[in-house]
Amino acid sequence: MNKNRRVELVALCLVVAILAGAAATVGVFFRGDGSVETVVSPRGERYQMIISGVYRYNAQRVVAEGIGWDVFTLFAAVPALLLCLIWLARGTLRARLFALGVLAYLFYQYLMYSLTWAFGPLFLLFVAIFALSLVAIVRIVTTINMEELDPRTGARFPALGMGIFSLAMAALLIIMWLARIFAAMNGKIDGVLLGQTTLVVQALDLGLVVPLAIFTGVTALRRRRIGYLLCSVVVIKGAAMAAAICAMLIAAWIVEGALEIVPFVIFAAAAAVAFWLTIRIYRSVQA
Repeated sequence: MNKNRRVELVALCLVVAILAGAAATVGVFFRGDGSVETVVSPRGERYQMIISGVYRYNAQRVVAEGIGWDVFTLFAAVPALLLCLIWLARGTLRARLFALGVLAYLFYQYLMYSLTWAFGPLFLLFVAIFALSLVAIVRIVTTINMEELDPRTGARFPALGMGIFSLAMAALLIIMWLARIFAAMNGKIDGVLLGQTTLVVQALDLGLVVPLAIFTGVTALRRRRIGYLLCSVVVIKGAAMAAAICAMLIAAWIVEGALEIVPFVIFAAAAAVAFWLTIRIYRSVQA
């Protein structure tokens, strides 16, 4: 990879990191005073709506979860991407694979933010982040020679563990979200829609994350080169997403006074497994 391409990738990732850091900072420190108003949606669902800060006009539960996600993005995801730029400037394979994982996390987060949050002052910033993240992902992928992945990963690559993890996470999302979807279809929308017109998170998970996780798991178990590439990306995104969900649940706990124990334990365990697999995968990738 020539110097001009390395400079381009570093510049793209730096811009994404700066924008994501700015968005998360605003979300954390300009979230308002927490004032709420009880409202009733057109479907008859009664919920608490935030009436101050950059996330006003959203349900209190949604804002609480979003603040937790912003905290993780600000203090973990953005610093990780910035630190990665040192090695990305050298063009190392590990750095490119790691950057892909963080960018995939940011792409998903701000795509979801663009579609989930009530229209507000950060809308264009959200769109810019997920759009630039996608551009950076495509540009990095074009620099990776698939023929080199097999010999550069070696026999230490945890194909079995990554395959099982990917398929297990896909199954978890399918079971968890289908139960909620069918309940909503039967009229049980209280605490589910929270004033929204549809289930955005469930649509994105079932339409994007689940197919990607299944394909990654199958190709990892079959030791395909594309599986090596996807595992290196999915494991970073999976670790970040699971940790961010734990942060979301803790933030909601602070606001509502009750912690959802089962989801917290499940995603904390998923984060731990994903971090363990991350270490194994990146140790197996030769410099």
